[in-house]
Amino acid sequence: MEYYVKEDSIVRKIWGKGDTILFIFAGSAAEFALNKAVDWLYFTGKLPADPMGRLFSTVTYARKIVFSENEEALKAIDKITAIHKTVEENRGARIPDWAYRDVLFMLIDYSIRSYEILERDLTVSEKEDVFQVFYRMGKQMNLVGLPSDLQEWLIMRQHHLEQNLHYGELTKDLFLQYKIHLGPVRYRLLRQGQKLVVPDRVNTLLSNGNTQWLKPVIFVYKLSRKIHLNNFLRNIILPDKYKNEIRELDR
Repeated sequence: MEYYVKEDSIVRKIWGKGDTILFIFAGSAAEFALNKAVDWLYFTGKLPADPMGRLFSTVTYARKIVFSENEEALKAIDKITAIHKTVEENRGARIPDWAYRDVLFMLIDYSIRSYEILERDLTVSEKEDVFQVFYRMGKQMNLVGLPSDLQEWLIMRQHHLEQNLHYGELTKDLFLQYKIHLGPVRYRLLRQGQKLVVPDRVNTLLSNGNTQWLKPVIFVYKLSRKIHLNNFLRNIILPDKYKNEIRELDR
C-alpha cells in the first residue's frame, strides 16, 4: 500500500495532532483575511456565513490528503482543482496564480510554525520534507511559478507576504464574523494564538502588538498533555459546534 505521504514523514506527525492543526487553523484564519484575493472567498457567500466552518473544512481536507493512499489523495487534489475551476467559471474570471500559491505557502509555513510552537524546532531536512509534500500538491493542481526547493520558497514566501497582503474592508468584516461566531472570550484566544504563530508582517498589518500573554498558557498546556488534561482544557476553549471535529483530528 502506497501512501501519498510516507508513514515516517514529519508531515504525518504535524497533521496527526488536533493541537497542531488548531494553530495551523489560527494562522490561516488571520492570513486568509488579509489576502488581497479574499474577495474570491466571499464570492459564494459561504465564508462570511460560516467562517470558522469553512476554514476548518479547508484545513481538514488538507489533512485528509496527508493520510490518504496515493491514488485517493490525487483524486482529492483533482477535486479541489475542479471546485476552483467551477467558481472561476461562475464568476467569469480567473483566480490569480499568486493567490493559489499563497494558500499553498501558508500550509507549508504554518505546518512548520505550529509544530515548533507546541513540540520542538524542526531540522532543515524535516522542513524540506514539509515543503516537498505541499509542492507535490501544487504540481498536481497545475500551479505555475512554484519554488523548486525550500530556500527558494523562503524567498518567495517573504515576497508574497510583502506584496499580497493588506488590511481592507473585507479583512475587517471577516474578523467581525470570527468574533460573532466565537464569542468575545474565544475570539480573544484566537487573536492571541495568531500572535504566536503568524509572521511579523501579518502581526503588523493586524496591529497585534508584541504582548504575547498566551506563551505561559502554552507552557501550561504542554504540561497538561503529560497528565492527559489537554482534552479537558481544549473542550473548555472550543465552541461546542467544533468540539467533535477537533476531537476527530487527533490520530
